[in-house]
Amino acid sequence: MWTQAPPCEANNPPEGRQPTHRPTRRGAIFPGMLLFLAVGIGVLFLAHTAPFPFLLEAFSPSRSIWHMPDEPGRKGPPLVYLTYDDGPNPAATPALLDVLRESGAPATFFLIDAHLNDSTAPIVRRMFDEGHAVALHSDSRGLMVKTPSELAALLTRNAGRIEQLAGGRPCRLFRPHAGWRSGSMYEGLVQIDHRLVGWSWGLWDWNWYRPRDAEGLARRLATRARRGDIVVMHDGHHVNPTADRRYAVEATRLLVPALRKRGFEFGRLCGIAGT
Repeated sequence: MWTQAPPCEANNPPEGRQPTHRPTRRGAIFPGMLLFLAVGIGVLFLAHTAPFPFLLEAFSPSRSIWHMPDEPGRKGPPLVYLTYDDGPNPAATPALLDVLRESGAPATFFLIDAHLNDSTAPIVRRMFDEGHAVALHSDSRGLMVKTPSELAALLTRNAGRIEQLAGGRPCRLFRPHAGWRSGSMYEGLVQIDHRLVGWSWGLWDWNWYRPRDAEGLARRLATRARRGDIVVMHDGHHVNPTADRRYAVEATRLLVPALRKRGFEFGRLCGIAGT
């Protein structure tokens, strides 16, 4: 006689016990896919925006400068490199040049083409005359999406304007706005034999959206600086050509003697490695 088999305990749990639901394979994979996607997007973003050398620089380490090695055969105290972005600024750059002249410290100025005109050209001419280095900067992150040829043509034109108006040719260095860069930007720089310039970690004047304090800035920079480091401050603004940058002038006045007290001297980025 046929009888019905007893129910399986695995499919029919005892009374009072809730069935156990195991996560499906799809449910386990989906969060992992989201995490993988988020990490990938983060890495891609940092590759183009990181304030330090990252993936793009790993593929072409010789095409950018974020820290200066010792010059072969050089003797003397270790060097730190002062750099200034977003000039020329008629409201601040002359006073900054006064401080640098009084202290005998050379610097490298990264200039925005839109801020260069007949009235600011004498400021740039003074940079050349007083032994500072002049290089190229930009006021837009949009340059990272230009084709290599477009970028090369733009920077060549900007360098020509500096030479025409100020009487000196900028060296073959370019610092992109906010450090945002791309593979096509690097290709464009190769076309005109330029190198991209960044800065050393933490040696910037950005203060996390708080007001900049000259004394605090100088103290922080002087404490963190090491041999070959590149310091970046702003004597101008990428939008406002006459921005108030008295903090940068005063910070430089305090920073130079503080670094010398630690045994440092100052160098120019231009002229290094054929630039």
